[in-house]
Amino acid sequence: MTPAQISQYAFYFFAALAVVGAIGTVTVRNVVHSAIFLITSLLATAGIFLTLGAQFVFAVQIVLYVGGIMVLFIFVIMLVNLDVALHQMQFKRRWWVAGLLALALGGQFGAVIYYSRAGGVLEIPAARTGALSPQNVQQFGLALFEKYALPFEIASVLLLVALIGAVVMTKKRV
Repeated sequence: MTPAQISQYAFYFFAALAVVGAIGTVTVRNVVHSAIFLITSLLATAGIFLTLGAQFVFAVQIVLYVGGIMVLFIFVIMLVNLDVALHQMQFKRRWWVAGLLALALGGQFGAVIYYSRAGGVLEIPAARTGALSPQNVQQFGLALFEKYALPFEIASVLLLVALIGAVVMTKKRV
């Protein structure tokens, strides 16, 4: 088996895992289990990035989303007392919205398959062009911490304020 075939099979495996995780995220009734499925889907997305040759985006996906944001989500889920029964009853009346969105997503998926088959074989751009070389990652890091240092710090302060706000909201109810 050639390395290209192995990469293609790995891509399909991670894509299937991401879809299963996404379906589990929206179908499971327990909020914590839903967050675990979302973590699975995010890890599978990181695997897709790795098969496409984007090692930096792979690492950022794991560290930022799986390691940071999802831990924050689980922390807030555990702290905030959710009235799950009320939300489930409201959602059950909106089944037609879910059906309409599923139909639209299915149509988009069918259009992608139709147009990709008409255009030939889809190639992996990162593996073909070598778009993510170490020099590009270095330039990205320099731009992030020199030119965009202020927006980066503002985003980190906003995340800290959101975490503190979740703790304050929880403490008022106790």
